[in-house]
Amino acid sequence: MRLGVLDVGSNTVHLLVVDAHPGARPLPAHSHKADLRLAQLLDGDGAIGSEGVDRLITVVLDARQAAEDKGVEDLLPFATSAVREASNADQVLARVEEATGVRLQVLAGAEEARLTFLAARRWFGWSAGKLLVLDIGGGSLEIAYGMDEEPDAAVSLPLGAGRLTAAWLPGDPPEPADVKELRRHVRARIARTVGEFSRLGAPDHVVATSKTFRQLARLAGAARSAEGLYVQRELKRESLEAWVPRLAGMTAAERSDLPGVSAGRAGQLLAGALVAEGVMDLFDVEVLEICPWALREGVILRRLDHMGPQ
Repeated sequence: MRLGVLDVGSNTVHLLVVDAHPGARPLPAHSHKADLRLAQLLDGDGAIGSEGVDRLITVVLDARQAAEDKGVEDLLPFATSAVREASNADQVLARVEEATGVRLQVLAGAEEARLTFLAARRWFGWSAGKLLVLDIGGGSLEIAYGMDEEPDAAVSLPLGAGRLTAAWLPGDPPEPADVKELRRHVRARIARTVGEFSRLGAPDHVVATSKTFRQLARLAGAARSAEGLYVQRELKRESLEAWVPRLAGMTAAERSDLPGVSAGRAGQLLAGALVAEGVMDLFDVEVLEICPWALREGVILRRLDHMGPQ
């Protein structure tokens, strides 16, 4: 059957259409993206303003039409941290449903981490052993650990690249003092969670998902996305540590000229790099591998599991 996943994230609204059935690998059939940056549209009270809601409605309508055009039988719409943490989330969800007919399911942060972990486990298989999975989104950082398909520990921290950029790095390029203060904040927040994971033992394999990690790996010399999903891509901590001060001295426009960095993500790449550097350092990770599957694939896999054999 043809499934569609509509992911209303902090940066983008992404429709992924796949051909899938239980027991088989989902095959991508279509992708539809729109930059929305909901995390940056919150007002002083933490609410998504009317302009932001109107834009969200327009994008969801476009995505719903694209799903219909591509023959999607089952649409799985969900929203993550930007909507979840908005002070007017209930009103936003009601307006979107009324205007579009699409009822967005708001995922809790820990559920995001668990679904991303499921996707990574299915991608790497049981032979990967105990996995530590990291994901940096626009609004949050997810960390999950375990040796089964359900992680033994899963947390979501308010350390997304878009959120941090808007709150801590107003300059372009940012002021060195602001970068230093953000680095301190990120590491203090991550450090609170390290003990919860370290008591479970060292992972056999550390993997990372998300656009931020992929871009950082590309900067450090990983293969281009055009070379395919099955090329192994790694990010070494020493390479990342060398890039952070360079990114801090660049404007967003200068970062957008770097290999693999899109103009839409260039402004928040430094904040993402500080989070990646902090989590790799505090969790004592020297090298991690990039996983092509993430939250959207986890949602699809969970749906297929619930369907059972056909």
